[in-house]
Amino acid sequence: MTEAAPSRRILLVEDEPSLVLTLTDRLVSEGYRVETAGDGEAAVALGEAGAFDLIVLDVMLPRKNGFDVCRDLRQRGVDVPILMLTARTQVVDRVVGLKLGADDYLTKPFEMIELLARIEALLRRGRTPLATPAETYAFGAVQVDFRRAEVRRDGQLLSLSALELRLLRHFIENRGLVLSREELLDRVWGYDATAVTRTVDVHVASLRQKIEPNPSRPQHVVTVHRLGYKFVS
Repeated sequence: MTEAAPSRRILLVEDEPSLVLTLTDRLVSEGYRVETAGDGEAAVALGEAGAFDLIVLDVMLPRKNGFDVCRDLRQRGVDVPILMLTARTQVVDRVVGLKLGADDYLTKPFEMIELLARIEALLRRGRTPLATPAETYAFGAVQVDFRRAEVRRDGQLLSLSALELRLLRHFIENRGLVLSREELLDRVWGYDATAVTRTVDVHVASLRQKIEPNPSRPQHVVTVHRLGYKFVS
């Protein structure tokens, strides 16, 4: 059984009744409190109004698809971790979800044990403080204040997600070292990886767009061929 406190609330957004029943029963048995939404519009309303600890969000939904739900929630300031469920196999669809603000994705069909591991990791990460007080760092034209959770480039405030800020922090703390995708998944996302996924690459690309002078020729978050990434200040 996973380590879930009874107060941990999950919003399950899924329109397939049998899957809703199966997932709800298992999550409740693991100690989670579960509320469900069967369409995208209901998901946005509940996600914005409810104090959830995590949202499990299917992509294919009536009335509003999961991509739009994710985008709307992020635009409305809802920063709850979002785990997207998708039956689509194209990489581009998974990339879209991550770029819209999802924290992770899982492709159907999936094993229940993997879903539980992803949920546990996202919740555990959410309980970990982002930074200790008065921590700042500067590189190039970028200034980072982890205490305020602010990143500026040339004095202009950048819009980084909480996950991007955690990723940047880990790079800075390990500057000069080659970090594998598996290690990043373990240390930043919070779960042990058995295989390399596109999740890291998508978030690194997004981070580069914000902090690099020329994202197509990164100076700070550089790729080390076949090994991973290295932060150079």
